Amino acid sequence: MDAFLIGIISFIIIVLGTLIFFFSRYKRCPSDKVLVIYGKTGGNRSSKCVHGGASFVWPLIQDSQWLDLTPIPIDIALQGALSKQNIRVNTPSTFTVGISTEKGVMENAAERLLGLNLQAVREQAADIIFGQMRVVLATMDIEAINADRDLLIDKITNGVEVELKKVGLRLINVNIKDVTDESGYIDALGKEAASRAINEAKVSVSERERDGAIGSANADRERRIEVASAQAAATEGENLSKIKVAQSDALRREQEAEAERLAVAAEKVKTAQASQEAYAAETAAEKARAEREQASQHADIVVPAEIEKLKIETLAEADAEKTRRLKKGEADGVQSIMEAEAKGTLAALQSKAEGFARIVSASGGAEFASTLLVTEQLPQLVAEQVKAISNLKIDQVTVWDSGKGEGGKNDTANFVSGLVGALPPLHQITKNVGIELPEFLGKLTENPAEAAKILEDAKATDSKKNDPNQIN
Repeated sequence: MDAFLIGIISFIIIVLGTLIFFFSRYKRCPSDKVLVIYGKTGGNRSSKCVHGGASFVWPLIQDSQWLDLTPIPIDIALQGALSKQNIRVNTPSTFTVGISTEKGVMENAAERLLGLNLQAVREQAADIIFGQMRVVLATMDIEAINADRDLLIDKITNGVEVELKKVGLRLINVNIKDVTDESGYIDALGKEAASRAINEAKVSVSERERDGAIGSANADRERRIEVASAQAAATEGENLSKIKVAQSDALRREQEAEAERLAVAAEKVKTAQASQEAYAAETAAEKARAEREQASQHADIVVPAEIEKLKIETLAEADAEKTRRLKKGEADGVQSIMEAEAKGTLAALQSKAEGFARIVSASGGAEFASTLLVTEQLPQLVAEQVKAISNLKIDQVTVWDSGKGEGGKNDTANFVSGLVGALPPLHQITKNVGIELPEFLGKLTENPAEAAKILEDAKATDSKKNDPNQIN
């Protein structure tokens, strides 16, 4: 297991090392350098030049170096170069050169300058410049060399740049400092030119003075003629001017009057228009004010009235709704009470019916049950019968007792008995309501003992019927 891990780690290290090695062979060229790849470049080329890009440099079969594009200043102190007149001249100058980035020229630099230091490149370029400057100066006159510097620089540039390209360089700038000669020819040319210039200046001054004097005399003569002519012309012109002034004044006054008339008319028109616009503005303002007042009245009167109307309608609807709900509540309450009373009455009647059914069942029949019920109501019936005479208001009763009453009764006793007898009989009262009383009730007044016995028998019979232990 350890050997396997060691193998994996070794493989990873080898892969990473290979990748790092290959990445290190990928060259990116900066803008101030030229990358030169040499070795097996293909296409029968001795090298491959790259500027402003990148390229992969294959290991073993390729390698690379850099060419610096930094400008190289070269001072050329050319002394004793022969001119076209065989006069030796001195032309100290400064040239600025650099590695060319032009296609085809870079390859020349790679072939001829690769590996050289800056000083070696400068010396090689200086030798080329020296030779070409001598060639150029030999084709030019001293006068052209001294006077026409642009022509000199153009010829030097054209001659030098062609030769520099052969080694992969390009000419950036040329600066000719001064041109001198050993014989003093250039100084003599300068003195001659200065003398000629001075003499030409003196002649020019004399000619100018002569021309000035002649011109002054001619000018005086012409001045006097011109002055006389001018005076005559001035008088004529003055008169014509006065006429023209008078005509101009008349025309001016006429035009002023017309302008005044037009101005007054325009002023009146503008005043009328202003008044019309003011009246229109006032009308619009009054109309706006009336609309504002109408809106204000509407807001002060109509809107509150409408709000009050809506308030009254809302309150009325609320009161009506409240009344409807109260009435509905009362109706629901009455309905609930009546339903409760109906249920209570129904329950009472049902209970009473059940009680009557039990009484009938317990008494052994409807006849005995009615007897029991009437018997229960006898005290109330008797009380009602007594009320017939209880409410009689007898302030004073005068009885004339003769002492001859029948059966040993006096007149007073007969009066009371008659009064009691005036009450309706009990059997008659019950018959009026459709009830037949038992016969024993009518015998109570005749034989109380027998009536009491009958009542006792009835109660005994009733007790036997109600006894659940009694076997029929």
